Amino acid sequence: MIKSSLRQWVLLSLCMASGATGAVEKQGATFAQANNPLSDMNGFSTQNYYTGKISGTDQDANQLWLRYAQAFSVGESRWVYRASLPVNTYPVPPGGGHRTGVGDFNVIASWLINTGTRGVSFGLGPQLTVPTASDDATGTEKWSAGLVNVLFNASSPRFQYGYLATWQHSFAGNDDRSNVNLGTFQTVMFYQLGGGTYLRASPIWAYNFHNNSYSVPLGLGVGQVIKKSKATFNIYVEPQWSVADRGPGQPKWQVLAGLGIQFF
Repeated sequence: MIKSSLRQWVLLSLCMASGATGAVEKQGATFAQANNPLSDMNGFSTQNYYTGKISGTDQDANQLWLRYAQAFSVGESRWVYRASLPVNTYPVPPGGGHRTGVGDFNVIASWLINTGTRGVSFGLGPQLTVPTASDDATGTEKWSAGLVNVLFNASSPRFQYGYLATWQHSFAGNDDRSNVNLGTFQTVMFYQLGGGTYLRASPIWAYNFHNNSYSVPLGLGVGQVIKKSKATFNIYVEPQWSVADRGPGQPKWQVLAGLGIQFF
């Protein structure tokens, strides 16, 4: 009788431990995927870059991005698209005053290529930028197109990393404005501290092939992922500092703050 009861107690304990471990692993996977740009979940996010000092001037600037991402299928292939619209506040020379307005609309589409490794996402696809700016100072007045390449490795519940590489070139628009020929490389690194809190670094390195200007910032910030029944909220802040830049209009230091929501 005692042996039978002990056996039942051990089996019950193992079942409870297995369930708890599964719940922890599932929660850890949710935290790891909260920053995945190639996630299968639909999402809306806002990202605000406040630039405290711009090279070539003592003025500041601000850029607020509104973004929506959604997964879709084309035949048997899986894709993720992301539509982005900025609201820009830029200084206007020579007076140094600021103008605020909607910027240029950008959309990218990434084909999700099967890597054969669980937790590793790889995407490749086109991008298009449409001159939707409400003011000459807040946009390029150029139609541009190019390519994007994304890698995100979330195979570890503790540390995730990857990159987002983009390139675009103008092909139409106002002939009086400078051509667009821009490449960017964004490194992303996230270290989970537990309970949804994590350290982050996601600076965007940019190179303008048209005039050979560039910006190379580094950043370190903190974020918090909050899991609800049908959504995951991701709140973060990340100061960034320039370690190398060339040409006017480059950020010397800036603060990125954001809120992301993924829907189930």
